[in-house]
Amino acid sequence: MPTVWIDTHCHLDAPECQGVPGGVAAEREAARAQGVGLCVIPSVNRAGFEAVRALAHAGGDAYALGIHPLFVPQADEADLLALDEALQAHRDDPRLVAVGEIGLDYFVPTLCSPEMRERQWRFYRAQLALAKRHGLPVILHVRRSADGLLKGLRQCPVVGGIAHAFNGSDVQAQAMLKQGLKLGFGGAMTFEAARQLRRLAQSLPASALVLETDAPDIPPQWLYVTAAERAAGRAQGINGPSQLPRMGAVLAALRGSTLADVQRQTTANALQALPRLQALVQPLG
Repeated sequence: MPTVWIDTHCHLDAPECQGVPGGVAAEREAARAQGVGLCVIPSVNRAGFEAVRALAHAGGDAYALGIHPLFVPQADEADLLALDEALQAHRDDPRLVAVGEIGLDYFVPTLCSPEMRERQWRFYRAQLALAKRHGLPVILHVRRSADGLLKGLRQCPVVGGIAHAFNGSDVQAQAMLKQGLKLGFGGAMTFEAARQLRRLAQSLPASALVLETDAPDIPPQWLYVTAAERAAGRAQGINGPSQLPRMGAVLAALRGSTLADVQRQTTANALQALPRLQALVQPLG
């Protein structure tokens, strides 16, 4: 097993990541110095399809193509057609590892009207069908929507994948695992106040867990700046893949495991969830 960390979810195409000193290349170099050998960069909309692909090829990483639920209000049928065409055009690209980031978001108020719930469902269901057609796993956005995501997976089974930033119940976690998904843990797990999430990180089978940063979002506790602090002029820390090993150390402490064991297990889990990663990941050093 390669002795590297895998960041299974980071948006390196986001403006915040592009705007750090030295840009994405500097952050990836810093991450490699910390042992992060591979990142998965999911798209969020049609406009990002080529951007994430280019970043993955430039940095020796992997990418996923999909339409994020936050971008569903602006999307249309032409975007789904473009996704299908992109998946077909790049079917032989070893760095294309999943359909994602797709899913449902029932947290953002503007997405919770009956009309927007139906629109989200239609795009989610269509993208599950594309994942099935192209034989790819999925990377799911799950925010107060685990039951809806599971309904879609039962109607249109896919070849596994990852429930990104999972924060549901024990029952929902077990149901996701039965659908062949791994569960993504990252910055939110580092906060002591996240009791339910930390309990899941402790109690779930080791084979269930993958690590992710969701960079630049969901900063870990050591980078988080409160609204009051930001108002006083303190800048928010920028999350990036270089933070992943420290998140791994938090997971190791929660589980009473060694850092090396967490690294080996989460890497093995990532390779199982996204099998095309196997051909990409190499030992560092």
